[in-house]
Amino acid sequence: MIQSINKASNTKQQVRLVLVIILVFTAIEVVNFLSGRVLNHLGNIPRYVPGLRGIILGPFLHGSLQHYFSNIIPLCIFSFLLLQYGLKRFMQITLWIVVITGLLVWLFGRPATHIGASGVIYGYFGYLVLAGFLSGKFKLMIISILVAFFYGGLILGVFPSTPFVSWESHLFGFIVGLAGAKLWAKPSP
Repeated sequence: MIQSINKASNTKQQVRLVLVIILVFTAIEVVNFLSGRVLNHLGNIPRYVPGLRGIILGPFLHGSLQHYFSNIIPLCIFSFLLLQYGLKRFMQITLWIVVITGLLVWLFGRPATHIGASGVIYGYFGYLVLAGFLSGKFKLMIISILVAFFYGGLILGVFPSTPFVSWESHLFGFIVGLAGAKLWAKPSP
């Protein structure tokens, strides 16, 4: 009984954290929308030193409401699923994905302003698809299977398709997520 109470409490905390993520991204989107997208100049601009701030700020910015809504739903779903690995792992993987993906885009991306949470989403996707299998834990393997089944089509986003889509963020995010799984998803003893 105590274990089920702890699980319910843990689930409430996870849902609360996802709600905080929604609130933060929505607040920034409202300010950006009302200001005519003036914040978007804070995105990741490859090989431009002031553009380095976009490594951290870029994922919070979106080019349109459609861009925001297409990112917020998978971001929240993947955040909740990643929280099944624990809060510490969630924070570790999020920081890893944001910083390393951002640096790779800054170093190798085409000259444009790269904004949006899709690099983080693709990082979470890569991590979630591989980490469950590497962990050896049944619950986490089921999450990997479900993410691969329902979101497997995301893999097509790592290829150049549309001029205004940062496929570089998608590609590097996915690779960094896979690397994070390889580094930190430990098999069961």
